[in-house]
Amino acid sequence: MALPAIAPYRMPSAADLPTNKVSWTPDPQRAVLLIHDMQRYFVDAFTSGASPVTELVANIRQLRQHCISVGIPVVYSAQPGGQTPEQRGLLLDFWGAGINGGPHQKQIIDALTPAEGDIVLTKWRYSAFNRTQLMDILRQSKRNQLIVCGIYAHIGCLQTASEAFMNEVQPFFVADGVADFSWENHQMALNYAARLCAVTTTTQQLIDQLRPQATRGGVPLSRQQVRADVIEMLQQDAALGDDENLLECGLDSIRLMTLVERWRNAGTEVTFVELAERPTLGDWYSMLTSIAQPPPVEVAAALQRGVRPTA
Repeated sequence: MALPAIAPYRMPSAADLPTNKVSWTPDPQRAVLLIHDMQRYFVDAFTSGASPVTELVANIRQLRQHCISVGIPVVYSAQPGGQTPEQRGLLLDFWGAGINGGPHQKQIIDALTPAEGDIVLTKWRYSAFNRTQLMDILRQSKRNQLIVCGIYAHIGCLQTASEAFMNEVQPFFVADGVADFSWENHQMALNYAARLCAVTTTTQQLIDQLRPQATRGGVPLSRQQVRADVIEMLQQDAALGDDENLLECGLDSIRLMTLVERWRNAGTEVTFVELAERPTLGDWYSMLTSIAQPPPVEVAAALQRGVRPTA
């Protein structure tokens, strides 16, 4: 009933991600980072110095640091040691007594020691929502996205993501920020999450999407970027014509709103209605590249003086 010894396996990469059913975009103003059960008892089951635990720890550290830099709260879950049979409940039948009563096993690993201001929740069951204040934290901070990383992917991480979904919280399941008993268990968790309750993503993809506003604003959109973003949403190839009606190609309102949010973060002021009324790449090139581009110096100066520039 104890934890198994986990043999090394390679950490999944972006190429291993399943196809997501939804296209939610993480938002620093809406998200909370959950570092799930990164305690010595659970981490010690992995082969030290080998994949996937080396990448796991490095990626969580990188993600945590970035989340702090953009103002995303960091929450840890940690199981208590020395639980009584009554506290352990049915977990006793599946996993035995769990973490012992000593100081070592229950500690979060040194590489991820919580900092002042981080929140550490005492966790009693698979889901980090069960008998904790996690939902209260999300609601009180008016946040409805949860970035899930830690161990184990197909047990507590997946149960937490599923419960977030069932409480109208958008989960982001970090494929290379979770680890499991085996490659098969890891992939099963990713496939379930992508099909039923979450967006699967990678550490780098999340960091790219959560870049600080100050470094993203005002950067002009190129035709290539607009096309690439649309193809990503439609999951089609680059043969998409500039004059094709994108709504008829499968660009529904959810995907369209995701694009609006992404391009606003890149410095545009385009609206959902503007894009929906002219739903072709050709029209969007005209709108987005002109909106994002700053006016020439002489035009800007004329506008400041209240003079309408001539053609």
